[in-house]
Amino acid sequence: MYASFYSLGAAEEVTGSKHVLEIDGKSYLIDCGAFQGSRAEAERKNREFGIAADRIESVILTHGHFDHCGVLPLLIKHEYKGNIYATPATRDIASLIMMDSANIQARDAKYLKQQAQKKGEKFDWTPLYTEQDAIAAVSQTIGVSYNRPMFIGDGASLEFYDAGHILGSAIAAIKIKKNGKELNILATGDIGRKGKPIIRDPAIPETVPDYIILESTYGDRLHSSTDDAVNKLAAIAKRTVEKKGKILIPSFAIERTQELVFYFHLLVDKGIIPEIPIFVDSPMATNATTIFQVHPECYDDEIKEAFIKHHKNPFGFNSLHFTTSVQESKELNDRKGPLIIISADGMCEAGRIQHHLIHNIQDPNTTIMTVGYMAENTLGRRIRNRESEVKIHGEWFKLKADVEEINAFSAHADYRETLEWLKQVDTSRLKGILLVHGEKKAQAFLKKYLEENGFPNVEIVKYGKTYELN
Repeated sequence: MYASFYSLGAAEEVTGSKHVLEIDGKSYLIDCGAFQGSRAEAERKNREFGIAADRIESVILTHGHFDHCGVLPLLIKHEYKGNIYATPATRDIASLIMMDSANIQARDAKYLKQQAQKKGEKFDWTPLYTEQDAIAAVSQTIGVSYNRPMFIGDGASLEFYDAGHILGSAIAAIKIKKNGKELNILATGDIGRKGKPIIRDPAIPETVPDYIILESTYGDRLHSSTDDAVNKLAAIAKRTVEKKGKILIPSFAIERTQELVFYFHLLVDKGIIPEIPIFVDSPMATNATTIFQVHPECYDDEIKEAFIKHHKNPFGFNSLHFTTSVQESKELNDRKGPLIIISADGMCEAGRIQHHLIHNIQDPNTTIMTVGYMAENTLGRRIRNRESEVKIHGEWFKLKADVEEINAFSAHADYRETLEWLKQVDTSRLKGILLVHGEKKAQAFLKKYLEENGFPNVEIVKYGKTYELN
């Protein structure tokens, strides 16, 4: 049996996860995500797929974030005919993400064509994929529940374990048995953290791995405690009430929005903060919240108790409003504070958050609160870095708003949490750890940290380089 591994995305970078496991000439694609960053680079990387569709035996989707599923429809467009394996919740979330992306691309194409016609310029840009391609990707997705092994190819089986990252996220345990030989691989996708609300803690797989393909997003950082983060959230909310300002929270529609709503609900419920109008201004977040309500198999005990025993909805309370139209979204910019707007995209690269930033970024009474990872060269990273001016929709705006960062809400394990998880895995036959999905500095730190703590064979995966799996 000959086995190897190489990466076509999220190698020495975050976003664009596409990894290939080769077994005796059969290719298994682990995730198929979109790259996010500078526009020209993202366009190039997302179009250059890197592997012929007819070479792929099966696709394994670890979770529904855009940087893990966002170019699946392009794979279908390239005539991939095989199965895509995901948990049922991931299938639903990925469907939402891919359809939204197709809609945004269609609107962008229409708008840019109109602008080009006005200027008398040639316009030949086409979307990566259409709604029909997204629908086809969903139709080829097979729902596989946690802890239910399934054959996915010749001598190859897959079992999902809860990754504790977002609803439905999974660690993929891939077992290959051929010619009397066995090879076990754990692909972590994105590993979550203990003690997060709504979803369960990351599971410890029963599979004894030969290799672990390990994410490293926060490989050089430690998160503050959730209690500290909630206290900071309360302090920012109180300060906003005092100055009658606005809090803008760029947030991913999946998991982070629901988690923030949960914490605001908790703070109001306990009388720690007054009721402040909170607007979730993201159609996708509204739809995602509905998906949360139909997947109780992913809940932790606290949420199960609230939903099932007490019939409470932790994702809805009196001061919370979901916008339902573009007009309602626009009206928020004329509305006086105090108020809180939670809006996608989480890295500020698209969506309604950009319009809220245009109207509020130069107001000193506004607080922009970042609550998740911001990739290099994104608008969110520039704001988080407090650059004096940022460009939005081709225009420059002075950054006069306060900028606050709360990283404890991150759904990614930090380096200490990663080590804690690894130490619980049975690594008695471990031959190596392959680091993916992290920036160079974070990966260099994590490699050294793991080696100092009993994991000597750690490799930082390079784009396109092939790694033999013995």
